[in-house]
Amino acid sequence: MGMITPLGHTVQETWDALVAGRSGVDYISLFDHRDFDVHIAAEVKDFDPAQHFGSKEARRMDRVTHLALVAARQALEDANLKISEDNTYDIGVVIGSGIGGITTLLNEHTVMLTRGHRRISPFTVPMMLADAATGQIAIQFGIRGPNLCIVTACASGANAIGEAFEMIRSGRVRAALTGGCESPINPFSMSAFHNMGALSTYNDDPKRACRPFDKTRNGFVTGEGAAMLMLESLEHAQARGARIYAEIVGYGATDDAFHITAPDVKGPAMAMRRALQQAGIEPHEVDYINAHGTGTPLNDVNETRAIKEVFGEAAYDVNISSTKSMTAHSFGAVGAIEAIVCVQAINHGVIPPTINYEVPDPECDLNYTPNVAVRRPVRVALTNSFGFGGHNAALVFRAFGG
Repeated sequence: MGMITPLGHTVQETWDALVAGRSGVDYISLFDHRDFDVHIAAEVKDFDPAQHFGSKEARRMDRVTHLALVAARQALEDANLKISEDNTYDIGVVIGSGIGGITTLLNEHTVMLTRGHRRISPFTVPMMLADAATGQIAIQFGIRGPNLCIVTACASGANAIGEAFEMIRSGRVRAALTGGCESPINPFSMSAFHNMGALSTYNDDPKRACRPFDKTRNGFVTGEGAAMLMLESLEHAQARGARIYAEIVGYGATDDAFHITAPDVKGPAMAMRRALQQAGIEPHEVDYINAHGTGTPLNDVNETRAIKEVFGEAAYDVNISSTKSMTAHSFGAVGAIEAIVCVQAINHGVIPPTINYEVPDPECDLNYTPNVAVRRPVRVALTNSFGFGGHNAALVFRAFGG
């Protein structure tokens, strides 16, 4: 596993911050926000891509690709999987990104308007494409198997992991580097999401701005980051003596076919059902749900209703949390970040909290693990990701041998 988030540059740093209940939200430093309506976001701090790639190479990649490559390198090193001519075509890359190199697109559009079309960088296209990170990962690490970019808005990272899982199950590859990446903190993206009424406006108190399931919530906070996992068939992992953190055992994907931005209940519920059915797990066997939990008024109520529809009375017994309360919402990356959170919860027996939960909402009446992490055995964890366009993805992870 590999990860770089607003809470840390590694899986361990991010996990420690989540368990401690620390927020990664702060005032924006990536651009001058003083004339904008939203002043807060969750940025990856103290990150200099030149230290990872050199100045020349770094300038030829968007920040989203920088983050993806850092997380991918960590995952490959953690897996201790060597790419060679013998296995290069047996390993896939499946990465999710909702909007790819949008900052490059914005910057080069500004260049065109101010300096003329001939001044647009020749590197613009390979920097701005949604699949730029997947292509760079293949190039940097020599992976020649199937290479896919999944674009399903905020479900992209989870869908990527699910599709990589199915690719391995079908025998197309023996292993896949998979996850998500996003870096959308720029004036254009922030203004667009704010103007549609999606962003939190708690500018005066950044750390308390993201408040999923709390009655006073008023929108999500934009974040950035990347998270990558190395999935392998059990046979392949055991043959090479790999460390196995957990099993992925279920994947469900649906679409609401209802509204481009407003969530539904039936689609998310069916995604969870199908993931659990594939895993052969009953709802009451789930110990932890990492909720999509964005902090928007509609999403949190509808997800609560969907969980109740699937879990029945067991919905009141399972620990739920929204780690977006700390990482914020990094669109295509966040499903992968939260998949790793589930794996970490299984390995450490700790459920990270939903911070900033202060005023109960009668319509959100489940156990959201408020404000303080809970220590308890976690054998089965489920994570939800829902995206604009009605995309729904649910993943189920289980303790290995459990």
